[in-house]
Order: sequence, then C-alpha cells, then structure tokens
Amino acid sequence: MEFKELKEAIEEVELVDGHAHNIVSLDSSFPFIGTFSEANGDALTFAPHSLSFKRNLREIAQLYGTQVSLEAIEEHRKTTGLESFTTKCFQEARISALLIDDGLKLDKKHDIEWHRNFVPFVGRVLRIETLAEQILDEESPPDASSTWSLDSFTRAFVERLNALVPEIVALKTIAAYRSGLDIDTHVSKEVAEKGLAEVLQAGCPVRIGNKGLIDYIVTCSLELAARYDLPLQIHTGFGDRDLDLRLSNPLHLRTLLEDKRFAKCRIVLLHASYPFSKEASFLSSVYPQVYLDFGLAVPKLSVHGMVSSVKELLDLAPTKKVMFSTDGYASPETYYLGAKKAREVIFLVLRDACASGDLSLMEAIDAAKDIFSRNSIEFYKLDLKTKSSSPQSIISTKLEMKEPDVQEDTHRFNSSVKKNGVGLTVVTMGMTSFADGPAEGSNLTGVGEIRLVPDLSTKHTIPWTKQESMVLGDMYLKPGEAWEYCPRETLRRVTKVLKDEFDLVMNAGFENEFYLLKNVVREGKEEYVPFDFGPYCSASSFDAAAPIFHDIVPALESLNITVEQFHAESGKGQFELSLGHTVASHAADNLVYTREVVRSVARKHGLLATFVPKYDLCDIGSGSHVHLSLWKNGKNVFPASDKSSALGISSVGEEFMAGVLFHLPSIVAIIAPLPNSYDRLQPNTWSGAFQCWGKENREAAIRTASPPGTPDGIFTNFEIKTFDGSANPHFGLAAIMAAGIDGLRRHLKLPIGIDVNPADVAATLSRLPESLSEAVEALDKDEVLHELLGQKLVVAIKAVRKSEAEYYSKNPDAYKQLIHRY
Repeated sequence: MEFKELKEAIEEVELVDGHAHNIVSLDSSFPFIGTFSEANGDALTFAPHSLSFKRNLREIAQLYGTQVSLEAIEEHRKTTGLESFTTKCFQEARISALLIDDGLKLDKKHDIEWHRNFVPFVGRVLRIETLAEQILDEESPPDASSTWSLDSFTRAFVERLNALVPEIVALKTIAAYRSGLDIDTHVSKEVAEKGLAEVLQAGCPVRIGNKGLIDYIVTCSLELAARYDLPLQIHTGFGDRDLDLRLSNPLHLRTLLEDKRFAKCRIVLLHASYPFSKEASFLSSVYPQVYLDFGLAVPKLSVHGMVSSVKELLDLAPTKKVMFSTDGYASPETYYLGAKKAREVIFLVLRDACASGDLSLMEAIDAAKDIFSRNSIEFYKLDLKTKSSSPQSIISTKLEMKEPDVQEDTHRFNSSVKKNGVGLTVVTMGMTSFADGPAEGSNLTGVGEIRLVPDLSTKHTIPWTKQESMVLGDMYLKPGEAWEYCPRETLRRVTKVLKDEFDLVMNAGFENEFYLLKNVVREGKEEYVPFDFGPYCSASSFDAAAPIFHDIVPALESLNITVEQFHAESGKGQFELSLGHTVASHAADNLVYTREVVRSVARKHGLLATFVPKYDLCDIGSGSHVHLSLWKNGKNVFPASDKSSALGISSVGEEFMAGVLFHLPSIVAIIAPLPNSYDRLQPNTWSGAFQCWGKENREAAIRTASPPGTPDGIFTNFEIKTFDGSANPHFGLAAIMAAGIDGLRRHLKLPIGIDVNPADVAATLSRLPESLSEAVEALDKDEVLHELLGQKLVVAIKAVRKSEAEYYSKNPDAYKQLIHRY
C-alpha cells in the first residue's frame, strides 16, 4: 500500500487527548443518542439522518459486534456493564493521557479519579465560568456583608484559583457561549460591578451571561495564567444552540491577542474553530501564543467536513501548533470515535500533503507524532514518557538491536503487561510479616490468580539507578474488574463515597520517622546499630547524614514528591522526613515510593533504613504521623471560617474528626498492624496512647494543628499520631476516611479536648488498645469499617493480624528481623 509507513506510524502512536469531558453512569438521564450529535430537544430526533451519525453508529456496532441500530448498541451496553465497555473503548483508542474539563454539567458523571482506571495519566482542566458560578452559588461573601461586591468576589475567585493551581493542567473559558469572543481585557470595574449585580439579581442557580462580568473573569484568569504559566483553552466555533455562532469566530479575539500583558500566555483554540477553520489557521500563523485543537470537528462532521477542516487548519498553521483531542463526553464511545476518526483523517490529510509535494514522507510522519502527542506534551507541560520512534526507524525495514534506553519500555511490557498485567496469586493479600504463606482464616489460599495491572501515571525511572523503571499497580480479577482486596481500589472506593455523599476530598501529608543503622560484627555476630547518637534536631546528626539526604531529596523530587522538612529525631540514629499534603490517593502512593527511596538510597550508602515501629525496645519508636484536611472545590474546609468557633475548626471538620476519634480503637488494627506497633503506643512517648484529642497536644492520639502563618485559634488540619511505618497507607487512609464518613453521617461532636499530658489524667480517659489482639477485637465489632472497607477484606485483615499476634507472642525475639521488611 502506498504511504504504508505513514499509516503504520499513525496507527502506532499513543495519543494525548488534550480536551474531553466526564463519562456518565449508565443510569444517567443524558441520552445515549446525545453522544452522536450536538443537537438537543426536538432537533435531536433528526440526528440519525446526519452523515456522521450513520457512520459513527456503524463504527460502534462493528466495535461491539452488534447489529447496526441504536437499540442493539444500547442493549449491549446494559448487558456488558460500563467498566467493561469503557475498558474496550480506551484500549482500542490507545490514549496515553487525557485532560478533562469537568465543568460540563452532566447527570451522574464520574469524577476525574474514576477515569484513571482506564488511562495512565488524567489531568484536570478548570472551566473558569463554572468556578465563578460555584462561588456565587455556594459561598457567602468573605467580608460578612449580605451581598457580593466585585472586590469580595475577586478575592474569593483569585483565592480559589490559586488553591487549585497545583491540581490542574490548564484553564478553559466558554465565553463564546455566554457573551462572545470579543473580549475586552480592559473592561472597567464599574462595568464589571454592574454586570455582577445583574447576574445576582437573576437569582440562583447563578448563570453568568453578562459580557462585562465575563470579560472581567477572563482577564483575571489570564493574569493568573501568566503568573503560573498555565495555558488557556478557548471554545471557538460550533457547539449546541446555546451558542451564537456569529460571536464564536476567533477573529473576535484580536483585542485579547494584542494585549501585551498576555503575549506569552499559551492559548489553544478548540474545535478547529469550525466553520472558521481558515480564520483560526491565520491566527495561529501570526500569533506565536496561539495553538489549534481539532476535537469535536473530528468526529462530528462528515468525512469530507473533517478532512476539509483539518486541511484548512494546516493551510497556514505550523504542524507544531496543531493538536489532537477527542472532545469525548458522557460515553466512552465518543473517545473511541474521536481517536479512530482522527487517525484516519490525519492520514488522509498528510497523505495528500505528501502527494502534492508540501511534505516529504519523513516530514509527514514527524508531523503526525507532533499532532497526536508531542505538541500537547510540550504545550501542557505534561510529565510523560512518550512511546515513539524516529521517522527513519519506522521507514527502515531492517530489524536492528538497540542499546538499552531507560526512556523506552520493553517489548513485553508494551505488548502485554501494560494491558493485561502480570499474574499474582490471591494469597498475597493474606500473607503475614513472618512468612510468605496464607494466614489461617483469611479465606485466601494458593488457589486462584489475579492480575496486577500497572498504573502508568505512576511510572518513573528509578532515580538511584537510572536503568530501570518502577510503577504502582492495581489488582484486577480481569481487565476492568477490580479485585475487592486491592488497597488502591479500596481507597478509591471510600474516596468516592466521601465525594458523592458530601462533595468532599481528603488530603493527607505524612511525617516519616525512620532509623539509619549500620552493620557491625561483634564477637563473630552481625548486629545493626545506630548510625549516629545525636539528640533531637541535632545539627551534627544532620551533617553526618547529609550525603544521604542529598541523594534522597532529589530522588523524591524526580518522582514529583514534595519534601517539606528533614531533621534528626529523638532516637539514636533516627530521622524524620515530612512530605507535602495532597489528595489521599496520591499521598498513599507517594508514601510507598518514599519508603522505597529512603531504603534504597540508604543501602547505596552502606546503611539500612528501617521504618519498624519499635526497632529498639529501649529507645523511642518510629511513627508515620499523618496530617489530614478536608477540601471542597479546591478550598480547605476543615478550619473555621472565623474566630467565633471555640474549636477553631468547621462543623464539617469537627464531625469528620469526631468520627475518626470514635473509631480509633478499631482503626489502629489497620494503621498499627504489628504486635511491635503496641510497644511503641505507650504513654509519654509522643505516640498517642489514649483515645483523646487536643489542640497542638503532641501526646494526644489526635491533635489539631495550626501551621505557621495561620490566624491564632484556627486549625487547618488534624494529625493522627498512631499511624506507623508498617501500615499499608491505602488501607490506613481508607479506614480513617470511612470513620470520618460515619462522623459526617451521624453529625458526631467532639468531646472536650485535652490540654495536658493525657497520662496525667489517665483515669478520666479510655486507653487505646494495648495489644494487637485488643485492636482486632475492636475491629471485629466495628460495623462501619466492615461496610465501607468491605466484609471480605476485613476478614482477611483480621486473620493476618491474629496470625501476627500468635506468632510474635511465641517468638518474642522475632521482631528483630522486621528491620529487613519495613
């Protein structure tokens, strides 16, 4: 076949989908037919008679092996299940990264985290109009006045944007839908203030359509985009009938594009600006900051329309400034169609460019890779390891052995493991710390296998070897069907409950205490002894370990893990490493990698790092203290809004924390999982031995914390001291979150806080379990954790804990071997 090499290159490239929306549940009110057309209402009844509808219907029927009818496809979807056919669509689309604008209102849409089950990397695009409307709908003016002023709205809007910056990859505006693209970036405050008053007068739910206010919001967003080097996506061209097409011509953007303040703001015009594709091409050719995206035009137009539109984009626009997206929404089929038709259309366009002499074959192959992947990676500054080959290597028919390259995956990983995972015996989740065998009563044996499937968003080159890669995995019974014992899936499942029921997200940040030990030989026997003997926060201890820290910190930073503090701790040779807070799922992942980094780097320096709770029974223990906060729409809602609260925390924060305190005796069976853990959980050892809380009380099991810079009497997070380094962080955070959910459901209140050493008032307090066996008894009675974590999982956890308690009681010195496991 002519241009076979070009065709193969396009088929092989993995796609970066630069603009899409959430997928909805099967029972959503959004009609499946709506995924084939931008029409709605009565106009949607004519959609089946459009060229693109007929073509796309055939494509989906062929994918599923059904009859070519909407009814047959919908029946297949119901019987197959959302996760199953979503997996199929994304596997066929071969999308390696996905950027989701979650501001589109869709009934029963899945959150961004859900999409990570199907795509290695998922980033969030923040729709600025939706954020502004949420603020006016859901919040009260911060200055205690009864109505919003432009100044108070601006402060709230900018504060929320600033808080959300770490979580997003781009901003987006739908000004084209509201007041048009003739955006005045010099709009006066008087005009914007008048617009705000007009919008508020219309009542709730707020819908911002006033041009003066829209222009003001876009300008504020551009200022922040310039400050943080964030790109801005702009809806241009066609859409549904809510849009005045005359006002969506990108030529209206001239005032914005000529504003020197925003000359370096990266801007992408979405949807090929259809039917203004030529105009968009012109703008991209003369303005260095303007890029183009052809999603929606492909696959919503006819074949002729798609090819013509993309050709018009390339009439003037550099191939380095044209990007792919699916504009997928509501159903996974839209992603599949967008990817499939884009490959076909780009092939036709670049083939014709080669035939007409505009491009050589190698230039066309290079352009395809730019359009489908490399341009987006650079534009959005994505941290991805892109799988690609040079044009010459694709054209060459000679098979050559290449030198090992850490940027390239192995053939087996790409062809099999990435999709199907590796086999793993089910007994792995029933093993103890002392033997690689099943715990009695876990109901997990050597019979049966699950799949450990890599989560490619967590894949990194190992920083201390730079020769191999490491990646976290999820446990599946089969592709698309999560295993109920999977730690990461358990945390995701409980996180979804918190989000669905209360619209909250839990952030977590861990403080990791560990010992650095050196191996010595005494009387012919090997022993591990402290690396250093300095006191708490000793500068000399830090100096002694500085060469190790200088390797640990860059290694963690290369994994996108924020290190906030590193210092010597109280124990001999003990240190503490504090990590920045992030959403719970990422915090747990980060903790797994942090432990791996610390132990591996220490080993390179000839030392052993151990996170064992009580390495030396005569010295202080090591914890993995976790700081927790609650977030809603990018804002921390754990602290009180003002100083009127006696506790310094919000009612939501109190209820959540009260739930955690109430369930803490059973939670410790999960976050303090070894008999050795209870050697650490003793009074007067900074570990939290009593079931109590206090403001900045480091002897309490739970303390509310007020970091430097926080107003006096206000607490931004709470710390759990009982968590230790032998705990599975995903299960631990899931258990804590489940307890917090119970507190929110039952509107629990906190008891009076303890402002003295709890040991001094021990008679008035409940002691936390003094042994692992006591903790298991508490867990056994905790119906809430059974419900939210899953009955089978809790049974397995209890069985493992009972085996641990029995073994170490019979072998009291066996704990000394734990330094090699934790």
